[in-house]
Amino acid sequence: MPQIETERLLMITFTAEMMKALLKSKEDLEATIPYSVAAEYPLDVYKQFFTYKIERFTKFPLENEWEGCIIHKATNVIMGDMGLKGGPNEAGEIDLGYSIVPSYQGKGFATEMGKAMVKWGLSQRNVKCVKATCDTDNIASKRVLEKIGFQATKKDEKKIYWHY
Repeated sequence: MPQIETERLLMITFTAEMMKALLKSKEDLEATIPYSVAAEYPLDVYKQFFTYKIERFTKFPLENEWEGCIIHKATNVIMGDMGLKGGPNEAGEIDLGYSIVPSYQGKGFATEMGKAMVKWGLSQRNVKCVKATCDTDNIASKRVLEKIGFQATKKDEKKIYWHY
């Protein structure tokens, strides 16, 4: 992904090499990039996928172009991550996922990031629509997806499925 910049955020590719460094320590990652890393980053829910993503991006490097980290420009701190889950599927659908550490939540950053990622994603070759999924009890994600412009298309006991 190219650098994507909004009023308050910078989004850059989160490379497999960056993930490897972060698995060692925040200090190892900070030694290789011009940014600091938020104390709570990465969230455990995301960190558990690093080994899989490193392996996947090593085998399929083009998929890494759809994965990024979110930098708060005013503090120069990595405070979250986002991705379009490996790029478009055969139907031209991309799937938005993201996380932001608690100290940066509730300030509109997820909405700002999401709008920029949807715009960028839809401008890419072979992309026809953007999807997302959230847990039914995740009120914050539901609000973010609604603010971005997603419409809920399906709901089951655990998940809500969204379409842009």
